[in-house]
Amino acid sequence: MAGSAAAGSRGAPSVYAVYTSMEYGPVPEGTGAAQAWLESHSRSFGHFVDNKWLKSAGRETYATKNPTTGEHLATTLQGNGEDVKAAVGAATKAFQTWGQQPGHVRARHLYNVARNIQKHQRLLSLLESLDSGKLIREARDADLPLVVRHFYHYAGWAQLMEVELKGWKPLGVVAVLVPQNFPLLTLAWKVCPALAMGNTVVVKPASSTRLTALLLAEICAQAGLPPGVLNVVTGDQGLGETLAAHPGLDQVSFAGSTEAGRSLRRATAGTGKKLSLQLGGKSPFIVFDSADLDSAVDGLVDAIWLNRGQAHNAGSQLLLQESIAKDFIQRLKRQMSQLRVGDSLDKAIDLGALADEKQRDAIERLVADARAEGAEVFQAWAALPSSGPFYPPTLISGVYTTSRCIREEVFGPVLVSLTFRTAKEAVVLGNSTPYGLAASVWTETLPLALEVARSLQVGTVWINGHNMLDAAAAFGGCKESGFGRDGGKESLYEYVRPDWESRPRPGTVDINYKTFATSQGTEAPLNPEEKRVPHSVTSDPEGNIPSVDRTYKLYYGGAQKRPDSMSSRAVLDHTGKIMAYVADGSLKDIRNAVEAAHKAAPGWAKQTAHTRAQILYYLAENLELRRAEMASQLEALTGVGKEEALREVDLSIQRLFHWAAYSDKYGGAVQETILYGASLLFREPVGVVGIACPNEQPLLSFISLLAPAVIRGNCVVMVPSEQYPLPALDFYQVLDTSDVPGGVVNIISGNRDHLSRGLAEHQDVQAMWYFGSKEGSSFMEWASSGNLKRTWVNYGADRRCWSDLQEGAGEEFLYQATQCKSVWVPMGDIFAN
Repeated sequence: MAGSAAAGSRGAPSVYAVYTSMEYGPVPEGTGAAQAWLESHSRSFGHFVDNKWLKSAGRETYATKNPTTGEHLATTLQGNGEDVKAAVGAATKAFQTWGQQPGHVRARHLYNVARNIQKHQRLLSLLESLDSGKLIREARDADLPLVVRHFYHYAGWAQLMEVELKGWKPLGVVAVLVPQNFPLLTLAWKVCPALAMGNTVVVKPASSTRLTALLLAEICAQAGLPPGVLNVVTGDQGLGETLAAHPGLDQVSFAGSTEAGRSLRRATAGTGKKLSLQLGGKSPFIVFDSADLDSAVDGLVDAIWLNRGQAHNAGSQLLLQESIAKDFIQRLKRQMSQLRVGDSLDKAIDLGALADEKQRDAIERLVADARAEGAEVFQAWAALPSSGPFYPPTLISGVYTTSRCIREEVFGPVLVSLTFRTAKEAVVLGNSTPYGLAASVWTETLPLALEVARSLQVGTVWINGHNMLDAAAAFGGCKESGFGRDGGKESLYEYVRPDWESRPRPGTVDINYKTFATSQGTEAPLNPEEKRVPHSVTSDPEGNIPSVDRTYKLYYGGAQKRPDSMSSRAVLDHTGKIMAYVADGSLKDIRNAVEAAHKAAPGWAKQTAHTRAQILYYLAENLELRRAEMASQLEALTGVGKEEALREVDLSIQRLFHWAAYSDKYGGAVQETILYGASLLFREPVGVVGIACPNEQPLLSFISLLAPAVIRGNCVVMVPSEQYPLPALDFYQVLDTSDVPGGVVNIISGNRDHLSRGLAEHQDVQAMWYFGSKEGSSFMEWASSGNLKRTWVNYGADRRCWSDLQEGAGEEFLYQATQCKSVWVPMGDIFAN
C-alpha cells in the first residue's frame, strides 16, 4: 500500500484506482529503430533503381509526415519521366537474365528475401505505422506476418512453375501501383507472384506512403536479389500515369479507387499491356437470426473499423434480419462506445488517424447528406482526440437503398445499416451495389451460409468471420471492384502468357473513340445483273422451278428474329460472287440479345456440369449429321479444298467434345491456407459474354470461342465472322435440335465493329472477347471502362492457329471463361481454434 500511495502522490494512478476504473493506460511503442533507419539516410531518399539509390538532380521533393502527429519523417523525390525511363530500363535489362533463370534459383532468392524481412520485421512494422497512420498492432500482428507469408508461398510457386504452369512464360516488366491504405501488404500481394514467374518489377508507391516500399527494396538488395529485378520510383499521381504509359511495360497491376482504375483502363487501351485492377468495395456484412450475435458484433468491429475503415473490403454495409435488428444494434452501440481513438503507436488504441484532413472532410460531407435525408446517425465522440485527422466510429441507420451512403464507398469508419426479411432479400440487397469485392455471412446454419455465399456477386465471402486473408487464397473482385486476382495460384495467371504467344505490340492506333464504328455501314445496292449462287437444287429436271430463297435471320432468345434495321448485307464467296444475304444486326438487336442472355443466365449457371456436358455432346452429335453439308458450304464460301473443309468440321466436333469433357473438371479447389477450417475456391461463370469472332476458319473459331464460355455456365452473344457468317448462322439449326435453352447462345450478324461497340458499351455485359482489328481491340478496352468488364482481344494479330490444341483450346480459354470466388469456412466446435 505504501508503494501505491507513493505512486499516487507522484500523479500516477494507484493500483487500486486502476483496478476500480479498469481504464486503459497508454502503451506506446518505441520508435527508435525506425528513427535510426531514417537518420542513417539523413531523412532524405531518392528512388531505388538497379539496387542503388538514385537521386536525380533538379527534382522537387515531398515531405512525408506522420498523419497522426504531423511529425516530419523524411523527404522523398517527386520523380519524372526520366526517372521512369531509368527504372524501366533497369528492369528490362534485368529481365533478360531473371526471366531465364531456373525456377529453383528464383525460389532461393524469394526465400532469402522472406528470411531478411523477418530479421527486420519490427522495423518494417514501425515504419508502416509512422508512414501511414496504421495501428502498430495491425502492422505488427497482421500485415507483416502476411508479407512474410507471401514471399515464402511464392518461393514455392517459383520452384514449381515448370511443372504447375507448363506452357506459360513470364510477361516481362511489370508496373505495380500501390495504394496508401495497405502500402506494404499490397506491394507483397503483387510483387511476389510477378517475381516468382520471372518478371521484373517497377513499384510506384502511393504519394503519401512511400517509406516502407523503399525500405523493402533495400532489404531485397541486401538479401541478394539481382540488380534491376525490383525497382521503386516515388512521386505524385502523375508519375503513376507516366509509368503506366511507358511502352516498355508488359503489365500494369493497380490497387486503388474505382475512378482511378477506370482512367487507367482507358490510358492502357490498345497498348497490348495486361492489366489487373483491385478497386473499391461496398462489402455487405449479413447477419441472420440464426447467428451468434455476440460473435457477429465482435466480427463487425474488426470488419468495419480495421485500418480506420480505410479498406476496400471493410464490411461497411450491415444487413440485419429484421427479427434481431434492434437487439443487434443495441449491442453494437455499446461496443462502439468502448472503442478508443488515438495515436497509432499506442498498442491499446482501436482506431488511428485518417490519411489526411481531406479524407475526413469527404466523410463528414457524406454523413451530413445522410443526416439531411432523415437517417439516424450514431457516433462515439467520447474518446476522440482534440486535434488531428480523426473521425469517430459512426453508425447510420434508417436510410433508403438509393441513398448516397449506400451506393458509394465511404472509405472511413462509417457503417451503414439496412434490414431484410428473407435470405433472398438479403442476397438482392448484397448484390445491389455496383461493387463486388467481398462479403461476410453470419449464421450457424451452414447450408444457408453456403447458398448465400454462392449467390453473392463478389470475389471473397467469409462465413462467420471477416478480413481473413492468406497468400494461398485468391482475393479480388468483380463488377466495379475490378478484375484479376491477388493470392494463390490464381494470381500467377496475371503475370504470364502462353508459351506460343509473343507480346502484342500494336503500335500507335489512330482512332477516334467517340465516332469509331457508330454506323452499321451502307446497305449494298441491288444489282439486277448480279446472279447469286443458288442455295439448293430442285428436283425439277427441266430446271423451271426456282430454288426457295433462304433468308438468314438473327438468333436470340431461342428463336430466329428479323433485324430491327430491316436490312440485309451480302455475303460473298471466295470468287467475289454473292452467296447469300444475311440480317444486318443493329444496336437494338444487341440489346435484345443481351436481355435474352440475362433471362437465361441464372438457370444455365445452376444447371449441373453433367447436364451442360450432355448438351455439348448433343451439339457435336447433330453437327456431325451435317458434316458434309457444312464442309460443302465452307468449301464454296472460303475456297479451301474439300479435305480441308471436312477437317475443319471434324475439328469443330472434336472441340465440342474437348470442352464437354471440361464441364466437371474445373470447378474449383480447396485452398491450403493458415485457417483452421476450409478455404474453398469456386470457379464461377463470368456472366453474359460478348464474343466477336475472327474471319479465319469461321466454323472452328466460332465453336472454339462458344464452347468454353457456355460449358462454364456463361451465356453468350456471338458476333460471327463478318466475312463468312454463314456457318455460324446455319449452326443455330444445330442449337435448336440439341436442347440448348433459349438465350444461352445468341447470334447477331452484321458489321463486327459496330455490333462489338454495342456489346463493349453495354453496362450489363460482364466480359468482351474480340478478335478483329487493332483499332477495334483498342476501342473494346477503352469502352470497357464503363462498367469495368473483362476484355480479351487480339490487337489485330492473326497469328492464332485455331486448329492447334494449345492455341485454339488452351488453358487461357478456361481462365477467360471463369472468375474465382474464395469462400472461407472456419471450424472450432470440437478443438480449440
